[in-house]
This record gives sequence, C-alpha cells and structure tokens, in this order.
Amino acid sequence: MVVRSTAAPPTPWSRNLAEPKIDETAYIHSFSNIIGDVTISPNVIIAPGTSIRADEGTPFFIGENTNIQDGVVIHGLEQGRVVGDDQQEYSVWVGDNACITHMALIHGPAYIGDECFIGFRSTVFNARVGAGCIVMMHALIENVEIPPGKYIPSGAVITTQQQADRLPDVQADDKQFAHHVVGINQALRAGYICAEDNKCIAPIRDEMDGSYISTKSTSLNGFERSNQVSSNRLGEATVDQVRYLLQQGYKIGTEHVDERRFRSGSWSSCSPIEARSVDQAIAALETCLTDHSGEYVRLFGIDTKDRRRVLETIIQRPSGVVQGASTFKAPSRQSTSYSSSNGNGNGSGSLGAETLDQVRQLLAGGFKIGTEHVDERRFRTGSWQSCQPINSNSANEVIAALEECMINHQGEYVRLIGIDAKARRRVMETIIQRPNGPVVASSGSKTVASSSYAGSSSTTSVASGSLSGEVMDQIRQLLAGGFKISAEHVDKRRFRTGSWSSCGQIEARNERDIAAALESYLAQYQGEYVRLIGIDPKAKRRVLENIIQRP
Repeated sequence: MVVRSTAAPPTPWSRNLAEPKIDETAYIHSFSNIIGDVTISPNVIIAPGTSIRADEGTPFFIGENTNIQDGVVIHGLEQGRVVGDDQQEYSVWVGDNACITHMALIHGPAYIGDECFIGFRSTVFNARVGAGCIVMMHALIENVEIPPGKYIPSGAVITTQQQADRLPDVQADDKQFAHHVVGINQALRAGYICAEDNKCIAPIRDEMDGSYISTKSTSLNGFERSNQVSSNRLGEATVDQVRYLLQQGYKIGTEHVDERRFRSGSWSSCSPIEARSVDQAIAALETCLTDHSGEYVRLFGIDTKDRRRVLETIIQRPSGVVQGASTFKAPSRQSTSYSSSNGNGNGSGSLGAETLDQVRQLLAGGFKIGTEHVDERRFRTGSWQSCQPINSNSANEVIAALEECMINHQGEYVRLIGIDAKARRRVMETIIQRPNGPVVASSGSKTVASSSYAGSSSTTSVASGSLSGEVMDQIRQLLAGGFKISAEHVDKRRFRTGSWSSCGQIEARNERDIAAALESYLAQYQGEYVRLIGIDPKAKRRVLENIIQRP
C-alpha cells in the first residue's frame, strides 16, 4: 500500500515538520492525502479523494474502526483547540467507530465523538458533536456543542446552543444504521488490503470462473471459507450472500410457505442451520429447497445481539430456484433488515416502485402500516373501512398484506396508511388502488374528489394543471397533520448521488396556494426530478418524500 503522506510544511507558527503516524492495520487509499501531525488509529479506512491536512491547525486524531469516505476534507484553523478523550488538545478529534461520509467537511477546532455519523456534504466547524450523534445530509453545525445521542436532520442549520439543546434523540433504527455502515467499511478495509496482497487475492481470482466445484479451504482475514463451494441448485449470488452473512458473524435461517399462504405472509421455519462454514450452510439450504420444492423458500441472516433479521431474500419460488444476479453486493441501509418486495428485491407484482419506497420509509421511521378500502359510492363521503390489521415490521410481510387487501377489494379504492403509534396519529395516507386497478405511479389525473383525513367526512375538488390526484391527497393529509410542506429538485446527473437542492420555502397554509407553488416549481425545473417533502416541525424530521416529476 503506497500512502501519499507528507510532513507538515514549515510555517510562521510551526516548524516541527511533523509527519503522520499511521497504524499498520489501517487502509489509506493512494489517491488520498495525509499531511502533518495526524494520528490514524488501528482499523481505519480512508477512501479515495480524501484530504486530511494538519498544516495550519494541528494535531489531528482519527480513532479506531473509523471510516473517512470519498471526498472528505479535514482541516483546521491555526487558532482554537478542542480537548480529546485523552485530555490532550487537538485541532480535530474524531473518535472510535465514527463514519465521516462522502464530501463531508470537518474543520477545526472540531470534536466528533465515538460512534458518530456525519452525513453527505455536511459541515462541522468550531463545534463539538457528542458521542452517538447522527448528522444527516447537507447539515451545518457551527459554534455549538451537540449533546451526545442527538439526531440532526438533513438540511438542518444548527448555529445556536438553543437549537442544539432542542434536537431530538437518536432512534434505535438510526443506531443500527450507523453500526451497519461501520461494519460494511470494515469489510471494505479488509477487502482492499487483501486486494493488494497476491497471496490473499490469488485464490479469489481462481474463484471467478464460477464453477464452485472444489472444496479446498483457505483463510481470509481470519474467516474460514471455501475457495469454490459446491452447489447444484443455488446461484453464485446466493453463495456469496451466505459467505457475507457468515463473515459478518450472523447466523443463517430459512423459511418456507406455499402459494396460498404466501399472500398472508404465514411463513414457517425450515430446520435450524447451525453451520459455521459456507459449504455446510449451502448443504442445509439445498436440503430445505428439496424438502419444500414447489413452495417459496427465503434465506435471511440473524443478528443475535440485536435480535433482528438482516437481508431477507427469496431463493426459491414455486416455479423453481431464483438464480438472482451474477454477483452479490453488500447491502445499503434499507436492505439491512428486509428485502424490497415479495420477490428477490425486484419489486412487487401489483405495487408500484414509489409505494414500495413509501413502505420502506415508514418502516425505517418506526411507523406502523395499515390499509383501508372503500367503494365508489362511499368514496365521496370518506367512509373508509379497515382491512385486516398488519402487525409485522417485515417489508415482505407488509407488502404481502397490502396485495391481499387489494385482491380482496378489487374494484374499490385502497389506501396505505402510516401510523405513529406513540403519538397515536396518522403520518401519511396514499391511495394505492382505484376501481380501475392499482396506482402504479403518480401520473395524469387533473381533478380529484378528496378522501378525508383521519376519518372526517369532506369532499373537495381541486383543479390542478399538472399535479395528480395522489399528490393532492398527500398535500391535504400533510396539512391536516400539522406538517410543513416544501420541495426539492435535482438534475439527472446528480440524481444518482442524492444531491437534491431546495426549491425554496413554501409559506402557504392552504392547499390551493401550495399546489400553485408546486406547479411553479414543476415548470421552473422542467427536465429535472422534483419531489414533495413533508416535515414534522416538532420532531425536526421528514415524514414524507415523494417524487412528483421525473425527467
């Protein structure tokens, strides 16, 4: 590993020519720059395009297991220091197990505590961020001290101590997400180190022929695995997923269900898998597939510490084994605890992609999900009736329940409901089926007779030149819930990186004015993505993100 590290240059305030101190277990990409008195602790990963420059403010400290991602800049002023956990003074201190994500700026004097997460393009300057804080995207933290365990939403500007003290607490899902990112980056660190070691990478190159026929064993970073694992039925992607789960210390489980029970989510467990090697686990999976041929079979990992599931994936359908993609990729946040649909992560037979996204967002936010239906005659009076309660937190089972409600009430309206169980209120209502079939995407209709919010009876007709009926419903629901409304836009190039920009504040508090403002944004940003945002001003977090225009 060639590390681009240099001594600090001589300056009027310092002539010590200090050099970086980098632990041998850290991985520093050759396209990053480390300058001056920077201490990099064990198991740190520093990605390409990172600049850590202790030439003005100095010294810097980067704690164990921390990941510094692409494009991060860490610098400091010549004046001003923070006290690190070792009670020494630093220009920048970053604790253990921290995540400093893509394009973030940490400018000293600055302190980032243990297990903090700093989101994309966020800035921390002349501030202390306490241990366990979650800072989301595009936030600014300046001249304040954030207490430990606080959540800073995307786009927040925290520049007074009063704002900092009123921040909400981090939720369990947020902690799991940050922990997962640390784990993924530790796997990447080990992988990069392996890639630069011919003895380590050669057996893996041999594996690329995809034959999976040999059982010669080798060791990768302390984990015993097979060079080529024999599987007569499972695809390469499933074998890679099993290997990943075992490497992360998860147990492996399987469940099966017949076609009739599939829609109700009534899965039954296969025999427990106690295997701790890839080939043993594959053999157990194949036994489950054979015992339950003609049924659905799904694979999942079990996090025994947090008592939760990760990476649920269907590996067999009644028509046969699901081969999946040619390679398995480590999961993002949304795939850590559930798959995206009743399939192999590829969507639902009747639900649109935007509905699936809404289900994921609601579950990730800790909300419960419900469904209601109404026929055409009662639709105008808002006399909705509940479908069967959904008590699951699994995306697979929730989607199956939604589809069952739609099938049982074909020819009727069906709507998806997000429920804040603590506050005992609804946070979202979205129609997912109309009498003429499922609502696949937001498109087309220009006039809508509104359904009511939270069961009240009202009918409204709102003319909209470009907004669909579903969007108008969402506007009414957000207003009825006391939420604020805004919008963001992004061009095609930046869409994939999630670099959304605000369209501006919408100060209107009635649906006509809000609809007019949104339509002006659609016209102003033609050829771009535009999304509707619902904001809970008390909790300082988003309750809805819905794309209402695509290029």
